Formats: sequence, structure tokens, C-alpha cells
Amino acid sequence: MTQPQGSLEGKVALITGASSGIGAAAARVFAREGARVVLVARREARLKELSAELRAGGAQASYSAGDVQDSGDVEQAVAHAVETYGRLDVAFNNAGAGGELGPLHLLEDATYDLVMDTNVRGVWNCLRHQIRAMTHGGSIVNTSSVAGLVASSVPAPYIAAKHAVIGLTKAAAVECAADGIRVNAIAPGLTRSEMVEDWLARVPGQEARSKASAPQNRMAAPEEVAEAAAWLCSDRSSFVTGATLPVDGGRTAW
Repeated sequence: MTQPQGSLEGKVALITGASSGIGAAAARVFAREGARVVLVARREARLKELSAELRAGGAQASYSAGDVQDSGDVEQAVAHAVETYGRLDVAFNNAGAGGELGPLHLLEDATYDLVMDTNVRGVWNCLRHQIRAMTHGGSIVNTSSVAGLVASSVPAPYIAAKHAVIGLTKAAAVECAADGIRVNAIAPGLTRSEMVEDWLARVPGQEARSKASAPQNRMAAPEEVAEAAAWLCSDRSSFVTGATLPVDGGRTAW
């Protein structure tokens, strides 16, 4: 009997925010599913370590350190993927920033700028360069959040940014459909990551309240969210574009 192929077998995938959390989990999941992965984040040492781990496990993996706020860094990462592996088939735009906690009227401009420039301009930069490189079609998944669907306890700039990610996703999906490029978003709920852990540590009792806000009453492992992104990136979701998939333990069902 032949072994079944992975859902991303033979595809070249670029993953941003790959140094930790959902992005690092996606690197492992995508590689397991057969993709050749290019990892992008600001922390080069972590990218080097993770790509070495993936290669030791038999995957093809490389990295391009950079900040998605910088269009030139994104262009360089996309060029690296094409030059190294010959094409770009898949992109998971996961890099994000949470910013400071507090009511919007007390937040400084610097917080708003960081959150919007990373979460919105970052996706904008990624989409432009990735779409240009996907000359044979492809699939792009952007990380939004349940905060992109409903208001929650997170700061207002983050909620605004994640709503904007969904808007960019829909616009790109419509524009690119004729070129064979699908564009979707995921909306993770409470997920164990550096950003979430930092938020919870600063607000006593918030973890229990956040867990109780969803029917499953727990926090997701990053791998659970990465699995949803891998499905949307694969040909198994071939008739899905312009959609936002909640991965939230039922949070937005209530």
C-alpha cells in the first residue's frame, strides 16, 4: 500500500510570525504535511533554531528574518522563497502585535500605530508581494481573531486591526479569484501564545474569565489553530475563498 500524501505535499509555503506561538506551530504542521517552508519573523535566532529542527526531521526549511511592517523585508522573504524553491504556492500571514492594555481614550498613539502597522499594514505588505509571486495560483490565509468578529476584552486598536484583516481578506479574495488564488482568514479564540500569556499575566483572573467565555471552556494549543490554517492553505478547501473560519472553541456561537 502507498502512504497517503500530506495535504500540502510539494507546495512551497511562507509563514510569518514563525518564531513562536501559532506561527511556529504552523511551521511544524505545514512541514509535516509535506510543504517546503520559509519562516519569517524578526527574531532570527529562533528562526534558525526552528528551521534546523525541521530539517533534522526531514523537512525542507529555510528562513528570512524581517519585520512585516517593512515592505522591503516582506519582498525579500518572498524573493527568498522563489529563489530557493522555485515558486510560492501558500502563505500564512500570522505575524501580529497586541499592544498595551487599557481603554482606548487612555492609550497613546504609539500603541495604535504598532498594532495597526503590524496587524494591518503587515498583512497589506504580505498580500501585495505574495500575490505577485503566485503566478500559478495559490492559497493565502491571514490571521484575524475573534476580536475581528466581535468586541471583546482586548484593546480597541487590536479589535479594529483584526476587523481590518477580514476586510483585506475579502477584497483580495474577490480580486484574485480569476487568477486561481484563494484568500481566507482564520479567527482564533483564546490560544496559548506569548502575546496571550503576557495579557493574562497582567490582568488577575482574566484567564478563567476568558476560558469561560467559550463553550469548550479552555485555551487552544497553537497546533489546533495551525491545523485549521493548513486545511485552508491546502487544495482540500478548494471551493473556499473570502471566508473567515472561527477557531474559537465556540466563542462566537454564543
